[in-house]
Amino acid sequence: MISAETIWSDAPTASGSERENIMDSPPCSFSHTSNDLLFSLDGGRSQRSRNYEIVAQSTEEVQDTQNAPAVSMGPYLLESGQTQLLTTISIYSERGESREQMRLLYMNAIALRVWKAMGKNPSVIGAQYRPSRTSLLTFGVPFSE
Repeated sequence: MISAETIWSDAPTASGSERENIMDSPPCSFSHTSNDLLFSLDGGRSQRSRNYEIVAQSTEEVQDTQNAPAVSMGPYLLESGQTQLLTTISIYSERGESREQMRLLYMNAIALRVWKAMGKNPSVIGAQYRPSRTSLLTFGVPFSE
């Protein structure tokens, strides 16, 4: 069994009382994801630090190349005169594991706003602080802290 001290050894910002409050909190519902659990452990910071929305694309969506940000977003920004946004957009992608989630896109808020302005109807399935470590930069600038 792992002790609370082992869990918190890499979290220097948590005080002893914060650790006790978290350890005494009720367990999470099974409908929550591991990211939800992570964010619940650090309440105030977590709500404002979900920088990337996770957008799932189905097999049918992936087959249309216009649903690939690397193909369609650049021309849209040029045509709409919004090229200044190129230095603020950050989109990562990763292969999904089902037909309904064939590709996962990690989009920052600006990228998601542009995507919607392009007439896309994204299926947002979650949010997290940074893209997954296995995702690749697809369009825009890299994540930085």
